[in-house]
Amino acid sequence: MPRPASSHIDLAGSEALALQVLTFLLSDAPRLERFMSLTGLGSADIRAAAETPDLQAATLEYLLSDESLLLTFCQEAGVDPMSIAPAHGILAKHGQ
Repeated sequence: MPRPASSHIDLAGSEALALQVLTFLLSDAPRLERFMSLTGLGSADIRAAAETPDLQAATLEYLLSDESLLLTFCQEAGVDPMSIAPAHGILAKHGQ
Protein backbone atom coordinates (compact mmCIF):
# COMPACT_ATOMS: atom_id res chain seq x y z
CA MET A 1 0.00 0.00 0.00
CA PRO A 2 1.44 3.41 -0.91
CA ARG A 3 2.38 5.78 1.87
CA PRO A 4 0.23 8.84 2.49
CA ALA A 5 0.46 11.71 0.05
CA SER A 6 3.32 14.14 0.17
CA SER A 7 1.60 17.09 1.82
CA HIS A 8 2.31 15.80 5.33
CA ILE A 9 5.93 14.73 5.00
CA ASP A 10 8.29 16.17 7.59
CA LEU A 11 12.06 16.20 8.06
CA ALA A 12 12.20 12.81 9.75
CA GLY A 13 10.03 11.26 7.05
CA SER A 14 12.16 12.87 4.35
CA GLU A 15 15.34 11.51 5.91
CA ALA A 16 13.85 8.03 6.20
CA LEU A 17 12.69 8.15 2.59
CA ALA A 18 16.13 9.24 1.36
CA LEU A 19 17.79 6.41 3.26
CA GLN A 20 15.26 3.99 1.79
CA VAL A 21 16.15 5.24 -1.72
CA LEU A 22 19.86 4.94 -0.96
CA THR A 23 19.34 1.36 0.21
CA PHE A 24 17.44 0.68 -3.00
CA LEU A 25 20.38 2.01 -5.04
CA LEU A 26 22.93 0.08 -2.97
CA SER A 27 21.04 -3.18 -3.50
CA ASP A 28 21.68 -3.25 -7.24
CA ALA A 29 25.25 -3.00 -8.63
CA PRO A 30 24.36 -1.31 -11.96
CA ARG A 31 22.16 1.25 -10.20
CA LEU A 32 24.87 1.91 -7.64
CA GLU A 33 27.60 2.24 -10.26
CA ARG A 34 25.56 4.77 -12.22
CA PHE A 35 24.75 6.75 -9.06
CA MET A 36 28.41 6.83 -8.03
CA SER A 37 29.51 7.76 -11.54
CA LEU A 38 27.10 10.67 -11.78
CA THR A 39 27.70 11.95 -8.25
CA GLY A 40 31.44 11.35 -8.15
CA LEU A 41 31.07 9.54 -4.83
CA GLY A 42 32.85 6.36 -3.88
CA SER A 43 31.43 3.68 -1.61
CA ALA A 44 33.37 5.04 1.38
CA ASP A 45 31.99 8.52 0.69
CA ILE A 46 28.45 7.19 0.60
CA ARG A 47 28.84 5.35 3.89
CA ALA A 48 30.36 8.39 5.59
CA ALA A 49 27.74 10.83 4.30
CA ALA A 50 24.62 8.65 4.23
CA GLU A 51 22.91 10.55 7.02
CA THR A 52 23.81 14.07 5.89
CA PRO A 53 21.07 16.26 4.44
CA ASP A 54 23.23 17.03 1.40
CA LEU A 55 23.64 13.40 0.35
CA GLN A 56 20.04 12.64 1.20
CA ALA A 57 18.84 15.54 -0.97
CA ALA A 58 21.23 14.48 -3.76
CA THR A 59 19.89 10.92 -3.58
CA LEU A 60 16.30 12.11 -4.01
CA GLU A 61 17.35 14.53 -6.76
CA TYR A 62 19.01 11.64 -8.58
CA LEU A 63 15.85 9.57 -8.28
CA LEU A 64 13.73 12.47 -9.55
CA SER A 65 15.98 12.82 -12.60
CA ASP A 66 15.09 9.33 -13.86
CA GLU A 67 11.36 8.69 -14.15
CA SER A 68 11.78 5.00 -14.85
CA LEU A 69 13.96 4.53 -11.77
CA LEU A 70 11.58 6.66 -9.71
CA LEU A 71 8.60 4.53 -10.68
CA THR A 72 10.52 1.29 -10.11
CA PHE A 73 11.55 2.41 -6.63
CA CYS A 74 8.07 3.60 -5.73
CA GLN A 75 6.43 0.40 -6.92
CA GLU A 76 8.92 -1.84 -5.10
CA ALA A 77 8.85 0.23 -1.91
CA GLY A 78 5.13 1.02 -1.89
CA VAL A 79 5.86 4.74 -1.85
CA ASP A 80 3.69 7.43 -3.42
CA PRO A 81 5.77 8.98 -6.26
CA MET A 82 4.30 12.35 -5.31
CA SER A 83 6.12 12.23 -1.97
CA ILE A 84 9.62 12.33 -3.45
CA ALA A 85 9.76 15.97 -4.62
CA PRO A 86 8.46 17.46 -1.34
CA ALA A 87 10.91 15.31 0.62
CA HIS A 88 13.71 16.54 -1.62
CA GLY A 89 12.66 20.14 -0.99
CA ILE A 90 12.70 19.65 2.76
CA LEU A 91 16.17 18.05 2.70
CA ALA A 92 17.57 20.65 0.31
CA LYS A 93 16.44 23.45 2.64
CA HIS A 94 17.74 21.60 5.70
CA GLY A 95 21.14 21.08 4.11
CA GLN A 96 21.72 24.77 3.43
